[in-house]
Amino acid sequence: MDDGELLARRFEEHRPRLRAVAYRMLGSVSEADDAVQEAWLRLSRADTSDVENLGAWLTTVVGRLCLNALRSRDNRREDPLEVHMPDPIISVDGGAVDPEHEALLADSVGLALLVVLETLAPAERLAFVLHDMFAVPFDEIAPLIERTPAATRQLASRARRRVQGQAPVPDPDLTRQRDVVNAFFAAARDGDFDALVAVLDPDVVLRSDGGTARARHTVTFHGARTVAAQAVTFGRLSPFARPALINGAAGVVVAAGGRPLSVMGFIVTDGKVTAIDVIADPDRLNQFDLGPLDDLDA
Repeated sequence: MDDGELLARRFEEHRPRLRAVAYRMLGSVSEADDAVQEAWLRLSRADTSDVENLGAWLTTVVGRLCLNALRSRDNRREDPLEVHMPDPIISVDGGAVDPEHEALLADSVGLALLVVLETLAPAERLAFVLHDMFAVPFDEIAPLIERTPAATRQLASRARRRVQGQAPVPDPDLTRQRDVVNAFFAAARDGDFDALVAVLDPDVVLRSDGGTARARHTVTFHGARTVAAQAVTFGRLSPFARPALINGAAGVVVAAGGRPLSVMGFIVTDGKVTAIDVIADPDRLNQFDLGPLDDLDA
């Protein structure tokens, strides 16, 4: 085995971790893969003879690439308050998650957490993701954002408080999650407003990413009664909803006539729905691997 083949093999050993870092940073599977591929290109061109910890070196490279991508995304964004709905990891049949995506979903990286990460400034997100999720020391993160280790620690602490306050942790029992989601759709189908309110957490958040690539927008609703009023309209979708795992949690894929209509992710905490994330943008839906849709019609 020559040096190039050995380097490629060593890189592949680190690929799952690098993809996980990039997915948490960017909220996009395709952009995460692009960042990891760019890291490989940089590695293949670099002299790493003095690198003692290749994994740490690659994590730093991916972190810098993602930081640049986030800053570029912010510069392009017309509305600075716009929240980008991240790409979900979908298992349409409700079975096990694709092994290729298992590392992406470690540590319960639900859509609600990714949405909160989207609200962080790029430097905050980098500090939190690398330190809290991947145990990278602050003195290694600091040079990436041109801060002192102490200032970097403060950024991560600020991000941590926001995440803990806004990203609910789903119940570990997937069956219990599914029962609550089924109860939600049953109440929506029957137009039972009180039953909807009963299954929703008082502080539930509903986010919906609709529109098109040319006119994309995310609408957010807060509170059980407000979300229940919106959810009544989901009743007509019940016959076309198929159970799925969305980022490892109970959700549904809605399709009719072989055409995807939406992907809905739910966070269920203590037996109540605390967050609902809906992606209905047809351009984005067509990019997801949803499997055969012809048999989703009821």
